[in-house]
Amino acid sequence: MAQIFKQPTRMCISCRERDTQNNLYRLQCIDGSVETFTGAGRSFYLCKKCFCQEKKVHKVLMRQCKSNDKDKLMNKLKEIVTDDRKS
Repeated sequence: MAQIFKQPTRMCISCRERDTQNNLYRLQCIDGSVETFTGAGRSFYLCKKCFCQEKKVHKVLMRQCKSNDKDKLMNKLKEIVTDDRKS
């Protein structure tokens, strides 16, 4: 009998919905800026549908990254998403 493995589930910090790990973006804050996870330090997850809701996401990112520069955070987030769609 084959073993069935469970997919790891994580929670989006914006909408608080749980989803499988491969359906979420794993990000981290480095010096007040959003970056993709590098493997060291704390990270957080955002689901793909939350990127469309800028108002909600920017408040969560400002709190998570302890930064007041909304434009810098949102531009970096859009850059991460477009890079992910290209690959």
